[in-house]
Amino acid sequence: MILYGNSVLNANGELCIGGWRVSDLKREFGTPLYVYDEDYIRASIQSYHSAFAGTGVDYALSYACKAFCTVAMCQLAREENVWLDVVSGGELYTALQAGVDPAFVCMHGNNKSPEELLFAIRAGIGMIVIDNFYEIELLGDLLEQENATIDALLRVSPGVDVHTHEYIATGRQDSKFGFDLYSGQVDQAIDRLAAYPRIQLLGLHSHIGSQIFDADGFRVAASRLASLCAHLGRRYGIWFRVLNLGGGMGIRYTSDDSPIPVERLVEGIVQAAVASFREYGIPLPRLMMEPGRSIVAQAGTTIYTVGSRKEIQGVRTYVAVDGGMTDNPRLALYGAKYEACIANRANDPDMETVSIAGKCCESGDMLIWDVALPKPTPGDILAVSCTGAYNYSMASNYNRVARPAVVFVRDGQARLVVERETAADVCRLDRSLRGPTIESLG
Repeated sequence: MILYGNSVLNANGELCIGGWRVSDLKREFGTPLYVYDEDYIRASIQSYHSAFAGTGVDYALSYACKAFCTVAMCQLAREENVWLDVVSGGELYTALQAGVDPAFVCMHGNNKSPEELLFAIRAGIGMIVIDNFYEIELLGDLLEQENATIDALLRVSPGVDVHTHEYIATGRQDSKFGFDLYSGQVDQAIDRLAAYPRIQLLGLHSHIGSQIFDADGFRVAASRLASLCAHLGRRYGIWFRVLNLGGGMGIRYTSDDSPIPVERLVEGIVQAAVASFREYGIPLPRLMMEPGRSIVAQAGTTIYTVGSRKEIQGVRTYVAVDGGMTDNPRLALYGAKYEACIANRANDPDMETVSIAGKCCESGDMLIWDVALPKPTPGDILAVSCTGAYNYSMASNYNRVARPAVVFVRDGQARLVVERETAADVCRLDRSLRGPTIESLG
């Protein structure tokens, strides 16, 4: 298993993260446990700032909260001069609970409810990304009701098909997100916006997908959006101030993945945007990007305790741990791959190939298929790397399993940022069959 950030093996061959031995983390906080290297998160953000600053363009970074959203993470992002992208009322509430200035919050979503839009308006968020015609009318009416205004971007589906899993490709023409570039929907949206002057249109937004390993798709998107900006400028006299090219930058999960360095990726994106806008003779708007996975994924490690074992001679050996698809559903959802080690004796030689199973009552509850490890024994600590994105975010209570705790580690200090759920927490909102009833109004 590749070691990321401040992860090292000590003299006894035990994995240490942020100055903490995993055995001590297990003893203090239990397992399963999400462990985040705080310095590595900060360094990942700073690598984007440094890369953009080196290009000389006006830019802003916005952290995609869907990757990993907690009060502590929202606070960390703002400390590193990053906006927050939220996609629900719950994520917005988390950002506000973190004390984040709502002026640095941007809200996405393809079906924002009236309640969520009202929450965003009343909170005074900095920007909203309009996704469809229904939302134009809904948002416009709510702003009139509230006697308020809001800055907005139009999300455009630029017809860019990047090489990634179909479930996380979001920039195709056939997508549930945004206004279609090729059928004239953006022009139609501009026409409709004329009836809602409280929506102040600042620019365009696109997001072409996730786990992208090069700048090619971003180059195509930048070119098409520059052409669109030139067209809208000529037709409507609108010259946009913001161009948000989304996120989706990939990371290394296993040796099969080969992402390019952030510096090269940013340089390629910026060069394409500058050249495209120069070609059309129009000024380059402020560039925004929305990294999420690439900020937190490699900073996160999940540790488990090894339990049962099942050997099927000539077929497969299963080793079960005390977590599974309830804390990491990504393999079950779209075949995600991971690396792992026996963290309490990581220097021991690999002795066998096993498959890591979860504890849920599903055959598909698997974490890793066919990984070479020292022979796992009950009580060993299994560490799975690169679990910082979309693991905690997607965790569930399937089989009434309580969700794990989350710990930030830094310079030998550990901070519990999300408490472990209990069985009582899982049942907290349940109500008895013998409780009060409500009569129908029909």
